[in-house]
Amino acid sequence: MRPIMLGIASAFFFAFTFVLNKAMEMNGGSWVWSASLRYFFMVPFLVIIVLIRGNLKPILLELRNNALKWILWSSVGFGIFYSFICFASAYGPGWLIAGTWQLTIISGTLLAPLFMEQIAASDGTIVHERRKIPIKSLGFSLLIIVGIVFMQVEFARSLSLSQALLCLIPILIASFAYPLGNRKMMEVAGGRFDVFQRVLGMTIASLPFWLILSVYGWMTAGLPSVMQVYQSGIVALFSGVVATILFFAATDLAKDNMQKLGAVEATQSFEVLFALIGEMVFLSAGLPSPVSLLGIGIVIIGMVLHSIFSRNIKKLKLAKEAHHFN
Repeated sequence: MRPIMLGIASAFFFAFTFVLNKAMEMNGGSWVWSASLRYFFMVPFLVIIVLIRGNLKPILLELRNNALKWILWSSVGFGIFYSFICFASAYGPGWLIAGTWQLTIISGTLLAPLFMEQIAASDGTIVHERRKIPIKSLGFSLLIIVGIVFMQVEFARSLSLSQALLCLIPILIASFAYPLGNRKMMEVAGGRFDVFQRVLGMTIASLPFWLILSVYGWMTAGLPSVMQVYQSGIVALFSGVVATILFFAATDLAKDNMQKLGAVEATQSFEVLFALIGEMVFLSAGLPSPVSLLGIGIVIIGMVLHSIFSRNIKKLKLAKEAHHFN
């Protein structure tokens, strides 16, 4: 039960991203500052954590020796991902952004052929093959798409087509950028760093992206307000640090049990509910229409089934490999 509770707690803190981004947009804050300020604030928080763990020097040396790859994939995995999420917040409510963001489960699956995996050959040697798209797990992903369609179509009725697309397309791009950047960075890191080192390294490496975006924000919207700076700091602490630590603590506790691990991953669907409740409580947002609520429910069910099914497939695969070597 503890891993599940930690997973739900992490979803609660992750939801602050969607609620506060919408709050900043409603108060006239530029999406540029909502995006860049979060990562500026995350640096000192993460430096303190990694320093306390005694792992700061190795990641700084890695950044110095392999800067270009870190900057490239960190700009994709953090820069493009989060700037597009913040851009979309200007055109849709937080609960819709959170719900549509679950597309990343499907996007990450479709990226599989871009990466290699180790396969045990019949003679016992290890060969590298391109990963295949798990077609069976995509069946449950269709539920997620159906739920998102319900939410987006209902929402789009109150907007022009261009406004609806300005909400949907950036999230779609972000849903591919996040898993692509993070998986490429895991390849570059090669298992030499723990998650806190890698997140710190990616945050530092993405700073050139955020500095360039900040210059654009300063030229087009001026400097951020004190309130936007304050709210961005909360997002950095709650979502960038607390939620991440809670989620990885939950997955670490459940790593030896595939069913529990799938359940922990499925808890992230609660982000949609927490974002909806947060907007209703703090932003006086109204309850979505019955059609949109149905869409939210379908997305959550799709995420739960996808996580459980994916973990069952992995469990069977590991069992077959163990049998082969025995």
